[in-house]
Amino acid sequence: MGFFDSDIIQQEAKQLFDDYQQLTQLGSKYGKFDRDGKVAFIERMEILLDRYRVFMKRFELSDDFMAKMTVEQMNTQMSQFGMTPMQMFAQMNLTLDRMKSEIDK
Repeated sequence: MGFFDSDIIQQEAKQLFDDYQQLTQLGSKYGKFDRDGKVAFIERMEILLDRYRVFMKRFELSDDFMAKMTVEQMNTQMSQFGMTPMQMFAQMNLTLDRMKSEIDK
């Protein structure tokens, strides 16, 4: 069975995509959130990033050809922005840290 044929992989990919879309829509109202709402939003984003990082690690560890191609495509796409996937995650974490530091301002 191929990497993408796995029901677990398909379910997790769908759930990650759905959760990301929901948070993106919710994030458009971030400026209107009270302190507790901002904290909750940031926590949900951190959880989503952790889940995404684990999901991507599955691709990296897989011996499946298509999984390896997906990793290569992501590396190529990220390099067009002058960064690696690890740098992207680090940048996202920096953004969340900045958002945390500005909650009480």
